[in-house]
Amino acid sequence: MKRIFLAAVIATFAAGSALAQDASCETKAVGKDGKPLAGAAKTSFMKKCTTDACETKAVGSDGKKLAGAAKNSFMKKCQSGA
Repeated sequence: MKRIFLAAVIATFAAGSALAQDASCETKAVGKDGKPLAGAAKTSFMKKCTTDACETKAVGSDGKKLAGAAKNSFMKKCQSGA
């Protein structure tokens, strides 16, 4: 029961931060000339930005970085924003 509650709390924070991170990545999607990115450049930038943002949050309850299936699950959930 304790693990389920902990997982629910972590998922709630991950979802909230994922939504906030998309807005942050959106504002950072600017080219060297100061114009907003578009098309494939924006898509690539957004993917890298969300991956980098989620990567730093992929930490277990013991404070160690997640690995394997736990990391894959967390990254998928974090990047989807759900």
